[in-house]
Amino acid sequence: MRTHAQAVVIGGGVIGCSILYHLTKLGWTDVVLLERDELTSGSTWHAAASIHGLHDSTNISRIQHYTMGLYRELEQETGQGCGVFQPGSLYLAQTEAREHQLRLQAAKAKLYGMNFHEVDRAEAERLHPLVDYDGIRCIMWEPEGGNVDPSGVTNAYAAGARQNGAEIVRFCPVIGTEQQPDGTWIVRSEKGDIATPWVVNAAGLWGREVAALAGVELPLQPTEHQYFVTETIAEVVAMDRRLPSVADRDGEYYLRQEGQGLLVGAYEKDVRFWAEEGTPQGFGHELFADDLERIEDNMMRAIDRVPVVGTAGIKRVINGPMIWSPDSNVLFGPVPELQGYFCCNGIIPGFSQSGGMGLLAAQWIIEGETQYDMFAWDMARFGAWADKAFTKERVGDQYAHRFKIHFPGEERTAGRPMRTRPVHDRQVGLGAKMGLNYGWEHPLYFGDVEDTSGFTRQPWFDVVGAEARMLRDRAGIIDISNFAKYVCRGPGAEDWLNAVFANRMPGAVGRSCLTPLIGKRGGIAGDFTVTRLSEEEFWIIGSGMAERYHQRFFKEVPLPDGTSFVSQTEAFCGFNVAGPDSRALLQRLTNASLETADFPFMRSQRITLAGVEVVALRVSFTGDLGWELHCRTEDQGQLYAALIDAGREMGIGPVGSRALMSLRVEKGYGSWSREYSPEYWPHEVGLDRLIKLDKDFLNKRAAVDAMAHAPRESLVLLHVDASDTDASCADASGGEPIFWAGVGIGRITSGAYGYSVGMSLALGFVRDANPGDQVDVRVLGRSHKATILGAAPFDPTGARLRA
Repeated sequence: MRTHAQAVVIGGGVIGCSILYHLTKLGWTDVVLLERDELTSGSTWHAAASIHGLHDSTNISRIQHYTMGLYRELEQETGQGCGVFQPGSLYLAQTEAREHQLRLQAAKAKLYGMNFHEVDRAEAERLHPLVDYDGIRCIMWEPEGGNVDPSGVTNAYAAGARQNGAEIVRFCPVIGTEQQPDGTWIVRSEKGDIATPWVVNAAGLWGREVAALAGVELPLQPTEHQYFVTETIAEVVAMDRRLPSVADRDGEYYLRQEGQGLLVGAYEKDVRFWAEEGTPQGFGHELFADDLERIEDNMMRAIDRVPVVGTAGIKRVINGPMIWSPDSNVLFGPVPELQGYFCCNGIIPGFSQSGGMGLLAAQWIIEGETQYDMFAWDMARFGAWADKAFTKERVGDQYAHRFKIHFPGEERTAGRPMRTRPVHDRQVGLGAKMGLNYGWEHPLYFGDVEDTSGFTRQPWFDVVGAEARMLRDRAGIIDISNFAKYVCRGPGAEDWLNAVFANRMPGAVGRSCLTPLIGKRGGIAGDFTVTRLSEEEFWIIGSGMAERYHQRFFKEVPLPDGTSFVSQTEAFCGFNVAGPDSRALLQRLTNASLETADFPFMRSQRITLAGVEVVALRVSFTGDLGWELHCRTEDQGQLYAALIDAGREMGIGPVGSRALMSLRVEKGYGSWSREYSPEYWPHEVGLDRLIKLDKDFLNKRAAVDAMAHAPRESLVLLHVDASDTDASCADASGGEPIFWAGVGIGRITSGAYGYSVGMSLALGFVRDANPGDQVDVRVLGRSHKATILGAAPFDPTGARLRA
């Protein structure tokens, strides 16, 4: 066994072998995989191994599509069969919401050149004559859908990796991972030690235990999961071809052909957790006792839809473990607090995603960043707040509702509340309906209307509209405590911030600037507001949900001696008071002058407001006159009470995040993880003006190279005609494709109804289009006319912002 390697992968399941293979394909051949038992031990060997291309997330669809196409190539490259069956997949919609979801996915498939389209009942009956299609509203067909052989795929990845120079060591448990003073690692095993700069945790069911060796606690929880295979079915034998799989997610089961019978699996409501205190070290190819009564309701729905299931005997039952994250997405990427430690844990649809996951992992390790923005998978989306209790509650909810649609903006309540701030109870008393952001509870809107979710406008639509109009007509009070807040102090603070961020830091005390953070490929890794509070002190505001993600970038630039950079997100809270009467409201509570001559736009001051010391910044994400007010957490209640009480006398009240979405879209303001991401270059999103190329900064070379190219696409604001749906009205929410003359030219990233301008609006990226052009946006998968706007419909000159 080698004693040194470029990377050591721990875990010989399908994901570990895929990562190993892709590392070699990208040029790293001195790599090793250590497996505690035989390859495919754990969850891989008993997986149903279905493959499909479409997903609600565009980028996940891309990597699933890549994976589906890779298996045939693997067979040719390695000579190892992958057991690929691609008879196609039928997707059934029993409800209006499912129909909306499938039509939107079909529109995305057309944009990205994937084969997924609607078929009528007659064609569906020809494709799968054993299905009863009564009650089905919509049927979609994916010709490339199917399944693979778990062992074959895993061994094909392994064979390809070996051919490219990798070493695989079986029956070799890892007993230690020890980081050295220089940041590299010693991986200790029963067969010897390996020195390496990269440890890759792909340990599947043992991901928690392997992470713990490095002092990392991962939010993962295993459950039991069952499927069964029927005896031979005469109708299946009589077919002259393999039957397509059936995705009847409203029925909460999955079904495909297996041999001369059918395989049926279910995610039942009666969840069984397993190994809550740790996965047994001796577990390998074992299964749990059959417990089909738990999935009886799901089985009956499968029998109603495919009656031959009910007359066939059961040949075998598979009841094995799966390991889940709190949102059922993989925990993916380098641990921000450690150098050279990569995680790929908690994968559920492993055989649909293994190829893409391996490719992106190899890109991140070797090139420093993935080609797609995969924040939805980034392990940094969870922090230490995602404890065992939260993880168990969320995993239980995810499992029991595996096939439930994830609607835009949906808030699930399992495991909550986790983290609250002092004004939480006061906000709930004012009628706040709460959402979750990086573990924090925050107001979505205030009113007696229940929080519901769906693709169409919900009952709270008018309540949110009233908040937005109140702010535009008078003013509103928005809790912005979720923003990430940092302070940088010391003699080297200005130089360090200039070395991190692309814009030049403000030179005078009291001035602020907006600045991008540049990624490894020259894209937008973050957008920040930086304010100079004193000669050696700066206040930095960024995305709250990306605080752990951004640690990776901040750590790349060493802090000068005597200089500190510290998160203040828990120590400080904040409110944005915005609207034409915001100055009058705040002036009631302070002796400091807020007139423009004394407190101009993009300036800051430390002032006293209602007896509370605050850092006041004259900026507002609403695009209206306004101030951000940041106070110590212990003072939040006093400040909020004063703002609410003073506002009540002026007809001003609290405003939630859903109204803020509408307000910022009216101004065409981008948001990180939607319009701003590492995938998009600065000049594609209009942030190139904030990049100062006459100084050095993190990843400057990549930014220069990116901006040397013509924009691949441009960020635009669109007015969408949302009045011609066949059911109830709907606004774009993100992900909807944009077409022109039948040709795909882009996609929506954010959408909302602009209450103060009376327009359904959307932000998105397009190529080869200009202001005034008429395009087609597929809201709910159906054509909606839209016009590319040349300016924001609200206050296009920014007069209100600077008033």
